[in-house]
Amino acid sequence: MPNTPASRATRTNRAAAAASALLLGATAAALLPPAAAAAAPATSTRAGATTAAERERVETYWTPDRMRLAGAMVPEITPIPPDDTTPDDPRPLPADTPDPGAVWTYGGAVERSVGRLFFTFSDGYDGSCTATVVTAANRSTLLTAAHCLRGVGPSGADDTWHHNVYFVPGYRNGAKPLGGFSAAALATSTAWDADPGTTTSEDVAEAGHDTGVAVLNRAPDGRRAADVTGSQRIAFTRPAEGESVHTFGYPASRLNNPADKYAGSRLIHCAGPDRPSPVAPPLWGTTCDMSHGASGGPHFVDFDPRTGTGTVIGVTTTTDDLAGGLPGTLYATRLTTGAHHLYDWARTRPA
Repeated sequence: MPNTPASRATRTNRAAAAASALLLGATAAALLPPAAAAAAPATSTRAGATTAAERERVETYWTPDRMRLAGAMVPEITPIPPDDTTPDDPRPLPADTPDPGAVWTYGGAVERSVGRLFFTFSDGYDGSCTATVVTAANRSTLLTAAHCLRGVGPSGADDTWHHNVYFVPGYRNGAKPLGGFSAAALATSTAWDADPGTTTSEDVAEAGHDTGVAVLNRAPDGRRAADVTGSQRIAFTRPAEGESVHTFGYPASRLNNPADKYAGSRLIHCAGPDRPSPVAPPLWGTTCDMSHGASGGPHFVDFDPRTGTGTVIGVTTTTDDLAGGLPGTLYATRLTTGAHHLYDWARTRPA
């Protein structure tokens, strides 16, 4: 995928998927034909950890150190980044004024329902993204970016999908304050089934199809995810230029550059007016300096900083590296017809 918070990968499938610890691609890519962009592709699905043994294996795989280093290009020699020591304090709540990026220290529902999403590429490289538990009948529906779940290619191919998919709500520097949840099932639009020889993940993302969903397994005590984390509202609406948007994510650029700002250890917040991409109309963004790892993070309207609740109307797909993007902008795939189909597929599936 693109390289903005989502795709800094260097290997073929990784770059195509622009996975978790990466945003989308950093270079321009042609849009899919208008007809393809307008159509609502069907849903491609994949089973996740469906047995007790598989769930235990995923749970055991994600140790604190492995989670801290997910997204590091050379994890065996990359030092574990220090915790962001920004204190949780009673500062005035953020207003609907532009905020380019800061640690969220105000608690509330968003700190529980948003978390870091971990996964492993087919070549064994670990990555991470951001994801949100959204309101659904099964209380187990997770919303993220499609490139955080798979790369472009046949949906039946084992190397197209990511493995060890694991959601940690409220993640904080290797800690799991609310536990972790493996994925029982994953889904993206069939637009990701394209031939990787002729279509890139950037192409599919810029056409507005970079939305993915997962149905989470229950916690060991039998509770569903939303029973533990709460959930956020979701809506499939038309964008309105200038509307106030709050976005959240777990950027982790410091893993590969010690001079960069974010280590992936804390939840980061940005806010500002929404605006369309000048070259990819399906994408809308706001001023923000988040980096790779923020992919899949929620973009909220009607967000209340006092309670940490809002309505998710998009998920982070890339930064301004996107072809012709506006400087300092974090772009989201807005939730439209295709995303609605995915949500409908996930929301009533048993967990």
